[in-house]
Amino acid sequence: MPGIRRREFVSLFGGAAATWPLAARAQHAAMPVVGFLHAGSLATNRRNVAAFNQGLTEAGYAEGQNVKVEFLWANNELARLPTLAADLVDLQAAVIVAAGAVASPVAAKGATATIPIVLVGVGDPLKLGLVASLNRPGGNVTGLTLVDTGLPGKRLDLVSQLVPQAMRIAYLAGPSNSWMFEEETSEVRRAAQALGREMIVVGGRSDFDFEIAFDTLVQRGAGALVVGNSPWAIERRHKILTLAARHQVPAMYPFSAFVFDGGLMSYGVGRGIFRQVASHYVGQILKGAKPKDLPVQQPSNFELVINLKTARSLGIDVPDKLLAIADEVIE
Repeated sequence: MPGIRRREFVSLFGGAAATWPLAARAQHAAMPVVGFLHAGSLATNRRNVAAFNQGLTEAGYAEGQNVKVEFLWANNELARLPTLAADLVDLQAAVIVAAGAVASPVAAKGATATIPIVLVGVGDPLKLGLVASLNRPGGNVTGLTLVDTGLPGKRLDLVSQLVPQAMRIAYLAGPSNSWMFEEETSEVRRAAQALGREMIVVGGRSDFDFEIAFDTLVQRGAGALVVGNSPWAIERRHKILTLAARHQVPAMYPFSAFVFDGGLMSYGVGRGIFRQVASHYVGQILKGAKPKDLPVQQPSNFELVINLKTARSLGIDVPDKLLAIADEVIE
């Protein structure tokens, strides 16, 4: 029990109940528990949490009335995920939602082979060995995947439309030792070749690395930047945004949080992915559906967000055709 009490839990609706020992909470629970395991932090996911709760409502569930949601955040300390996943198993969660990094569903799967796990756009579940196939997952894992979405190439195409004179474009990648790095960099290189652009791949995870990465892309004459879709990116977005502004580099980002914080443009899955996961997968599982019978799917929509104020500060006139297809324009 002392070990359990030391584990940190962060709930969207306050911390009073978070001080109760897990075993006691499990015994007193009169409603199903949904575990929400995320590699990142609550601070950068409040909109996603709100969308998740909205999806639960659409499925007929309300927090504190007929379902309890336990939000557990690794705060980018991926080594904590197995322990947090084990905590949800101890809590006898009815379903575990795993998001934020590929390490989340991997940790959840390592903790249980029976509790349903719903992954949220965190990689290829086939390559991760989490499902037997996308149409017939076959085990206790299902959810939404970003496999074959073409997002890296689409981001490059959009920034090329915004800055057509940029013949050399930089790609800020994540860790080079991951299969995700290989897939994304290969895709953006192919897309760059098709668009007649030269691609410069740079990387960085610490503040010092980011400084070097931006110095490199400026020295090599990059006219624009595409930031890769890695978990570290959103958590270090303020550093990336500061450097992009300092060097006056037009940049395309993978998450709308960048644009709301002053970035130029983003294209990717919006908070709707969490709403879809809750309303479709979690809702069905709570009503008795088995993960093995729920095909792994792609997100149903992607969002283009443009910050006109930032565009003006960079001397960029956003083409009408981009404004017309934008899901949100920040004045």
